Amino acid sequence: MAMIGAAIGAGLKIGGSIFGGIKMSKAIKKMKAQINNQLKDNQNWYDRRYNEDATQRADAQALLTRTEESIRNRNAAAAGAQAVMGGTEESVAAAKEANNKALSDAVTNIAVNADARKDQIEQQYMNKKGELQDKLNNLTMQGAQNTAQAVNGVASVGNDIAGILDK
Repeated sequence: MAMIGAAIGAGLKIGGSIFGGIKMSKAIKKMKAQINNQLKDNQNWYDRRYNEDATQRADAQALLTRTEESIRNRNAAAAGAQAVMGGTEESVAAAKEANNKALSDAVTNIAVNADARKDQIEQQYMNKKGELQDKLNNLTMQGAQNTAQAVNGVASVGNDIAGILDK
């Protein structure tokens, strides 16, 4: 009778080990799917942000608008001063040239800031991607360890059953 009880107990151990292994495997698959979705979302975020037109961003548009408004005001002031005080065409042309340089400098600053922003986006993307890849690697290792533990558990129960049968 004791042998039957021990055999039933061993069978329950095997069943429990297999059931636990299946549940763990399903949980790991679900976690891997979630991490793969996060990887895809990260890639989409990167593609969208990295390829944005820097001149179309709100801060760049505001800078360009302020610069152009300032240039119009200075050009009007230079033209008014020339009309009232009899300035030369050269002085008006020089003022316009200086204003055009100011606009060019503003656009150059936007481009420089866009490059720095792209570097920052790329770094953030790579950090997140590395973090998610590490999580996937850890889940793979955990799955392998769980499989090894389940196999060891079944082997141990097999030894227990063999011991019972030898009696």
